Amino acid sequence: MLSDVMEDYLKAIYVLQRETGPPVRTSALADYLDVTPPTVTSMLEKLDERGLISREKYKGVELTPEGETVALEVLRHHRLLESYLAEHLDYTWSEVHDEADALEHHISEEFERRVAAALGEPRVDPHGDPIPSEDLAPLEADDTVALADVAEGETVTVARVSDRDEEELAYLADHGVEPGVELAVVEVTPIDTVVVRVDDADVHLPTRVATGIRVRPESEVRA
Repeated sequence: MLSDVMEDYLKAIYVLQRETGPPVRTSALADYLDVTPPTVTSMLEKLDERGLISREKYKGVELTPEGETVALEVLRHHRLLESYLAEHLDYTWSEVHDEADALEHHISEEFERRVAAALGEPRVDPHGDPIPSEDLAPLEADDTVALADVAEGETVTVARVSDRDEEELAYLADHGVEPGVELAVVEVTPIDTVVVRVDDADVHLPTRVATGIRVRPESEVRA
């Protein structure tokens, strides 16, 4: 049996591997989980002993196949729960993350199957993140780019939005920046702000927030 914290670490490593590729550095995990580097190091030693990660000194860690399977299962639980909370219990997309975090470690496989069936076997959660399949096959390669990296004048479609900050999500929802929405990059300012146009209205986003918004260029969406 793995502790909830161990599963959280494996999930975090998987997410970071998809964003930046392996190996995942200790400092990146510490930032993502909001803990100290020594705390991360201690937990990585435990995961290594269990064969869930492989470590390379001074470089970082990578999930083993067993560790990846655990991470995918936790992600599936989390994203199905987010979808169920939003669709059936009237939670907003800014409220579902913390609730799903609290529940994801404690649901049975039968409960998981029933939730998935009730939702019609969804492929993405309310934030646009892919939901792992029941057989926990690896997710397809990420073909999106960060909004912060898009040049002025380009038109893109929002693919997904980071679910880790409730206030940011509420702001984005209020301004129509959601998965499936088309927007144009109007300006990238020298003061760490990206200005986008949504439905004829300009929305100012800090670069940090724009980095957490993943998009597809217009040409790829229409291909």
